Amino acid sequence: MKPRIVIGIAGGSGSGKTTLTDNIASHFGSCVSVLRHDDYYKSQRDLPLEERAKLNYDHPNAFDTELLINHLDLLKQGEAIDCPQYDYSVHDRSDVTKRIESTEVILLEGILIFESKEVLDRLDMKIFVDTDADVRIVRRILRDVNERGRTLDSVINQYLNTVKPMHESFVEPCKKAADIIVPEGGMNRVAYEIIINKIATYLES
Repeated sequence: MKPRIVIGIAGGSGSGKTTLTDNIASHFGSCVSVLRHDDYYKSQRDLPLEERAKLNYDHPNAFDTELLINHLDLLKQGEAIDCPQYDYSVHDRSDVTKRIESTEVILLEGILIFESKEVLDRLDMKIFVDTDADVRIVRRILRDVNERGRTLDSVINQYLNTVKPMHESFVEPCKKAADIIVPEGGMNRVAYEIIINKIATYLES
């Protein structure tokens, strides 16, 4: 099945884009497939763990954009893909892939998906989740410490050294490419309903 709509949901780390993505996917159920930009981090198996932990994962060069574009094209043609899976505990791709079918709605979620013109050209709707920096850093700390086994010091150091400057250099400028800007992500019920109704219109056409 060829998708009726391909939607990109971008925003800074901890902005709420994953919550928004998951809410949309839950609403429409099996007619939605989700791609996570994080799963397209380049493989770094030639580096030891301590070196992988020091890499800048918030720069566009950290991602295998060529593979992402190839997968988007296959999905848009109605073909399934074997999506890589990223393992945060080892800062690298895992040995397994996930089979993702082409469905009526494709959601692509990630911090830098609007940075690439080639990716932008493949999106029918572009949503940017805009959340204050103080909220984002608190959410990131809670997530990385509780869910990804990171220490508080490592999360703060990474935020100050790479996440914050990369957000200002690459993520924030991407906002201008958005069709819809959503303050507070998944917590914004009005914006959520507008997006749901827009997608429903595509599905009914």
